[in-house]
This record gives sequence, structure tokens and C-alpha cells, in this order.
Amino acid sequence: MGTAMTTIPLPHIRSIGFTCRDAEALANFYTTHLGCHRQECLEIEAGSYAELIGLPGSRLKLLRLQLGAEQLELLEVLELGAGLRPGRSIPADSRSNDLWFQHICVVVADMAAAAGPIQTLIQQGQLQSISSAPQTLPSWNQAAAGIKAFKFHDPEGHCLELLQFPQDKGEPRWHQAAEGSPFLGIDHSAIANADTPSSCRFYEELLGLRLGGDGVNSGIEQDHLDGLSDTQVRITGHRCPEGPGIECLNYLQPAGGRPLPADQNSADSAHWQIRLAVSDLEAIASQLESYGGSWVSPGIVDLCGEQATAFGFSRALQIRDPDGHQLQIVCS
Repeated sequence: MGTAMTTIPLPHIRSIGFTCRDAEALANFYTTHLGCHRQECLEIEAGSYAELIGLPGSRLKLLRLQLGAEQLELLEVLELGAGLRPGRSIPADSRSNDLWFQHICVVVADMAAAAGPIQTLIQQGQLQSISSAPQTLPSWNQAAAGIKAFKFHDPEGHCLELLQFPQDKGEPRWHQAAEGSPFLGIDHSAIANADTPSSCRFYEELLGLRLGGDGVNSGIEQDHLDGLSDTQVRITGHRCPEGPGIECLNYLQPAGGRPLPADQNSADSAHWQIRLAVSDLEAIASQLESYGGSWVSPGIVDLCGEQATAFGFSRALQIRDPDGHQLQIVCS
């Protein structure tokens, strides 16, 4: 315990996931319309993993999808443990500046090819949009100029973003020739936050990610992208040495973004989690609260037997960042 932060190695995001009501139906949407490939499906009979995510005694279903090099996990609660409240749906009036907002950014090689079928589903009333249409960010914004983006909800209300990088932006892997599908992988998960310095300390000093960019987006294109008015959003990227990162969205305007409910838990459809692999759980556990984080799990949880084999790690802790977003910190 108490290892200095400088000794914590830079981490790697192993997966991003969220809770859903019907994992099979949602997996069909992601494989049909977003280029995902179905992987294994696990049924978890309570035990250490259910305790880890704050749902002790619960029976769970976890369905894994692959998109490029990244993994997406759909969590369905089959049976809640004794005394736990039923999960809640995502609020129908959710907005981009609410602090429970979170999405995955799916990188595409061709925005028209990727967004066209989604827009058809929106026009047919099968999906809800966030953006009015795909947007190209303006030339005055040097950090984001030329990026094309489009946001919408999946069939259960989870937020998604399609993004196409211009040639002078994004990692080299996003500019390799696509084979058949316009969907390339997941660049990051974006989360709303209330205070950028606090989030930077948490993700960089405590968890070991590095700063990957910091700027303010505004203007009519951002309004149309986020479904808001007079938008000013400070966007701060936090990156791992390779693979996806975490992007914090601090909406300076419009005001009125609502806090993430204090009692939101892993049974709620608004629940997301980022699984972050590190080498020193004790260092993070010992300093979590001093960096504004809080606990979901009852300390470090040991997985053993079939669950350790299925998940590929033997020790983990479940935490919240300063705004309440959950992360699962794991170590082999």
C-alpha cells in the first residue's frame, strides 16, 4: 500500500461496457449496423464478480462483442440479489451535458456509408438521434478541424458517436485501408465531467493516463452535433500507450447539466464501465479517495476458479471517478 504514483505504469483499457435490458437483441443491432463481431457469452452465477460490481448475489449475463482491436461488453442482469432495487432505464430526457452522459466513439472510414443506414433507422422511428446530421468541425478549430462526427442513441438509449478523422489527425491505424466494413474500432469512451482539473488529477496522477489534448469546441457545428444550444465544451483527452482512451467533456455552456444520481448502480441501463488493466491495485486503492474517487466494491476483490479464467484477471476493484463514472481496475 502507499506506492508512489510515479511507480504506477501507464494502463491499458481492456474493454468498455454497459448494462442493458436485452443483451441478445442489442448484440444483433451492434453486429448488423455497427460492424461488431459477436464473441463469447458468459452466464455468471453470483460469486466474486457480482460482488465486485456492487450487485452481490445477482445472476448476470455478459455478452462480448469485438470491433477492430477493441472489446465491448453488454451486461444483462438476469436475477438481482436479495434486497437490491430493480435497475432503472436511461432517463428519456437525457442531454449531452448531463453528468451521466457517456458514449463510445466508433471510428469509421466513410461517414456517409456508416451513418446512412443509421439515419434511415432514425427516419423510420426505430432510433433516436442526438445530432441533427453528421457534422464537419470547422477550420478555425485547429485541433479538430475536418473531423466528421455524428451522435445517436442505440435501441436502448445508450449514446454512440461515429467519427471520421481527416488524414492529418488520429492514430495511424485509423487510416489503414478498411476491408469491407466502414467501421474500424473504438477510439475512446467520452464522459461528461464537472471540473477538468479534478478529472485530470484522477485520470493522470492516480490512474496513470497521459494528457492527449485539451481545447474548447463551440459554434453551430457543435450545437448540431450535441443537440444543444450555445455550446461551449472543454474536451480533454486522456490516453493509454496504445488502444482506446478516455475523453472528458466539461460543458461550460449551456448550464444546467444534472449530476449523476448518487444511487446509480450496475443494474441501471445508464451504467457504463471502463475496464482498466494496471500493475498495482494497492497504490490506486490507497489513494483513491484523496483524488476524489469512491468505492463500489468492498475493497480489492479476488476472483478465483472459473470466474478468474473467464475474465482473464484474478484481482480487481470497482471505483467511481469524481463525477460518479465507474471503472473496473484489474490486475492479473
